Amino acid sequence: MSNGQVTIAIDAMGGENSPYKVLKGAQIFQNKNQNVKMIFFGNKTEITSNIRKFKIDISNYEIVNTTENVQDDDNVNTILRSRKDSSIYRALEFVKKNPDTGFVSAGNTAAIMVLSRLHLGMIEGIDRPAICSLIPNKKNYSLMLDLGANVTVNPENLFQFALMGFSYYTIINKDSKPTIGILNIGTENNKGLEFLQVAAELISKSFLKDYFIGFIEPNKITLGDCDIIISDGYTGNIMLKSAEGISNFITSNLRDMFSKNLLNKLAYKIVQNDLKIFRDQVNPEIYNGANLIGLGGTSIKSHGNASETAFSHAINKCYTSIKNNLNQQIIKSVNNL
Repeated sequence: MSNGQVTIAIDAMGGENSPYKVLKGAQIFQNKNQNVKMIFFGNKTEITSNIRKFKIDISNYEIVNTTENVQDDDNVNTILRSRKDSSIYRALEFVKKNPDTGFVSAGNTAAIMVLSRLHLGMIEGIDRPAICSLIPNKKNYSLMLDLGANVTVNPENLFQFALMGFSYYTIINKDSKPTIGILNIGTENNKGLEFLQVAAELISKSFLKDYFIGFIEPNKITLGDCDIIISDGYTGNIMLKSAEGISNFITSNLRDMFSKNLLNKLAYKIVQNDLKIFRDQVNPEIYNGANLIGLGGTSIKSHGNASETAFSHAINKCYTSIKNNLNQQIIKSVNNL
């Protein structure tokens, strides 16, 4: 990127408990990144009221007032025709016109995807963007896409996801030789739906064949044997949310167990450091914020129910993507394949 200041356009109205959680998340982020300007798009009166009421301590920001909100049940036509003064539309319009900027939202996934494509465009040769994020495993992490941008896909889409995933992974892990797998109900070549089998054939006939390990089952993801996991958005989103639910179930039960009696509390003190490491490994908040990979700009999707801390991680992911020229590197890598 240039030496100019990084600016992040933030949808202040999207997701649960907004704008409070967005503003508090911005404060948490800004405590470590004073040089980043943040522009909040949304109801200015509501945003200002939350800053005063909750004593949100942020600086180097501005507020752009918008008069409309994208609703959960809005269809594509409504989003494109009747939500032009929404926080998502206006923020992405700003990113389109300004270099060294990116977008973050916990709002409606369909609106973010549609409006990101409208304003930021697509990488040449890529038909659809994919929600892409890091998934923790025993060795470190895997890269998984798609996690919800595309409910239905064709084999060519999955092949393009594999290309983008490979480019992305080799950028964030230089000199690596990542393995690629397609999420499926079994590892046999004849298992799963036809579009998965055709996608596997496309990958096997490309230069990616040297990295392709075939199908991978969901219960093997945490082993860390597959670096790039390819899926349609419907399956990927269910897998991700199931994993997060199980993670929360395990950690909450551990918390209850260690607080049950004095002996358990003493046992907790003994293993406290190890449990903290375990908690950080599976904590969904740390991994919040997924890149819409395949676009001509930086657009980050946060979970709608993300906490303030989790939202700060989404903002940080946007910042590091801009700072490291990540999207331009992906464009260059894909175009050179």
